[in-house]
Amino acid sequence: MSSELIKNITDASFEVDVLKSELPVLVDFWAPSHRPSIMMVAILNEIAEAYKGKLTFVKLNVDENPETPTMLGVRGIPMMKLFKDGSVVANQNGAVPRPQLESFIEESLKQN
Repeated sequence: MSSELIKNITDASFEVDVLKSELPVLVDFWAPSHRPSIMMVAILNEIAEAYKGKLTFVKLNVDENPETPTMLGVRGIPMMKLFKDGSVVANQNGAVPRPQLESFIEESLKQN
């Protein structure tokens, strides 16, 4: 279901994989039983190649890893948070079409 360009992370690996990443990171908070989450995985798989070397894509299963979503105030899924230098710079809530997600990523990457 996931591309080799999208890493599955856990509560235990969140600090290293996201907060300490040298590249910006798009975290997809999702659940395998949630249909809109599955739809977003397909879109993320399609666009991950275009951002290779500029943006890291990761997925965090909220059913298996409740600590991080709770700490970050994730109340609904799918939820994407873009991190730069260990801080959240943008949020995208809900399933969105590919052009809207790409626009969200581009605008978020421009932020300081």
